[in-house]
Amino acid sequence: MANSAYMLGRKKYSRPQALLFSDNPGTTTVLNAGTEDERIAHYPDGYEVNAVAPEGTDISLLNQFIILSDHNRSPIDASFNRIEQRERMVNGRMRSYHIADKLQLSLSWEMLPSRSFPGNPDYNVGGKTVYTKTEEYTADNGAGGVELLDWYLKHTGSFWVFLAYDNYKNFNLNDSAYNQLNEYNQVVEMFISNFDYSVVKRGVGTYDFWNINIGLEEV
Repeated sequence: MANSAYMLGRKKYSRPQALLFSDNPGTTTVLNAGTEDERIAHYPDGYEVNAVAPEGTDISLLNQFIILSDHNRSPIDASFNRIEQRERMVNGRMRSYHIADKLQLSLSWEMLPSRSFPGNPDYNVGGKTVYTKTEEYTADNGAGGVELLDWYLKHTGSFWVFLAYDNYKNFNLNDSAYNQLNEYNQVVEMFISNFDYSVVKRGVGTYDFWNINIGLEEV
């Protein structure tokens, strides 16, 4: 089950992977409430794809999210589609009726391994896998090419994207917001607007290398 301990165990370095795809908006938790270090943390609900769940677990909690890899990922290109109605008045001045700003993301990977591990990682309750460091294919144990393709094929509708980058204003609590680089700070419901990949190199007995491009658009 995703919680602070699980997410801590799933990240390879001091900060979490930049992106996470989830079937739910997750839970917003206030940590250290009532102290100077009070802060918000966002976690998806349920179990990660390929995580071990106790016998008898509600099937609606299974396969709820994947953590994307930063392995050979290009910059995250973000832009906004400003939805508004503009009208020029009789005095020549422009007036705008603002409706919303919708986020658009462009993601790409070069030479991303087609799989994360040689088999099912079976992530345990601490976010650890059964495989050793020498058996890891992606640098941070994030999703490989096949995992991304499988998510795309299974999600014709919207899902939630968790983002981890320095946008401390999203926390909007107190000075502790400046100290939350290691947290997901934004959760956005999005569609996949485009997905394409190319198989660049085929491996022998291990994995292939893929180039992948994904476009995302806020609902």
